[in-house]
Amino acid sequence: MWYNYVIPIVTLIAGLVGGFFIGVFYLKRQLEQMQNNPEMLAKMAKQMGYNMNKQQLGKAQQMMKQQNQKLGKKR
Repeated sequence: MWYNYVIPIVTLIAGLVGGFFIGVFYLKRQLEQMQNNPEMLAKMAKQMGYNMNKQQLGKAQQMMKQQNQKLGKKR
């Protein structure tokens, strides 16, 4: 009888934690792909309401690569 309450709560918590980590992994992978693909970065910027020229795209990619290198050194 008590398991009718505990199992759904445990399942909900496990699903939330699993979903969070899957979401973080997916977002991290998307950001890494944007570093190598300027069209993808431009598309994301356009969805956010920004129009970026080639110079701005190059600068954004460079900043993302530098930030990724800094995070890699901390690990």
